[in-house]
Amino acid sequence: MTIEVKYSCDEVDWDLVASILKRVGMGHYAPEIHSKAFHASHTTVFIFDDDKMIGFGRALSDGAYQAAIYDCAVLPEYQGQKIGSLILEHILKQLEGCNVILYAAPGKEGFYQKLGFSRLKTGMAKFVAEKIMQDKGFID
Repeated sequence: MTIEVKYSCDEVDWDLVASILKRVGMGHYAPEIHSKAFHASHTTVFIFDDDKMIGFGRALSDGAYQAAIYDCAVLPEYQGQKIGSLILEHILKQLEGCNVILYAAPGKEGFYQKLGFSRLKTGMAKFVAEKIMQDKGFID
């Protein structure tokens, strides 16, 4: 396995991004929507094994003291090989000095806790697809 980290959205296959998110059970949209979201992000990280994209993530930030991480995903066949940790490591390097929030898929909280994240005691959300998020266990 030859791992390469890229930060640019140039030449990203957005169909593959949508496909990976769907495969791992995360929110997914039309490829052009993912392209718009990643291009508008403060930080983007894409992980490749040779020329094959195997994972990615992004962060929104004011670049001063607040940030939020979204869309961290790793192909199932590469999970458990520290690829997710590598994505977070590279995102967090770009967010030094910032408070960082994210919401984890139910059952994945432990992964983020191992990387130094703590559970929030308070938090609020307003989702477009509230019923879906409720069914997935994100909200009561």
